[in-house]
Amino acid sequence: MNTSLQPSPPSANRASYRIALACLLALAAASLWACRSTELTSNPLPTVAKVEVDRYLGTWVQQALIPNRFQAMCVRNTTATYARDGAGLSVLNRCTDADNKPVEAKGVAKIVEDSNNAKLRVSFFRPFYGDYWVLALDPDYQWVLVGEPKREFGWVLSRNAQLSDATYNTILDKAVALGYDKARFVRSVNN
Repeated sequence: MNTSLQPSPPSANRASYRIALACLLALAAASLWACRSTELTSNPLPTVAKVEVDRYLGTWVQQALIPNRFQAMCVRNTTATYARDGAGLSVLNRCTDADNKPVEAKGVAKIVEDSNNAKLRVSFFRPFYGDYWVLALDPDYQWVLVGEPKREFGWVLSRNAQLSDATYNTILDKAVALGYDKARFVRSVNN
């Protein structure tokens, strides 16, 4: 017995009803994606003009990040070390967890063609790759701002464990100029 106020569609029309509902939901999702896609296209994320790979290699210390689930276990002393590996790069991320234990993740990075080495595709869980774009870079390769086109992730890295507040704020000002929300960045603990 149907106790609702609206009659249920006849059984012959239920399939049509479900298809129409699915189509409406798909159309709504496509509209939202189109809006987001248009927003990203109308506000593209520029990178630095060029990265000299050999100068970029070595260890970088994380100074700040937009928190993410794949780094949730890291509470301090997060580093990323880049080295040549054939046509690409190897990436070794290290940090210390809340139990004072070291955590390590090994990955690979591919340089995006025609990006002057400013865009990488990085993977720690092959076959899945993520964007890693160099957005601002110190002329002496002492600090870098890294992000990705949707501005959901971002990192401030430096060659030394400590970064002056003035330099840190300058980097965050560059992030804001590129469309990032400064308040989303959380300062990292390094000791």
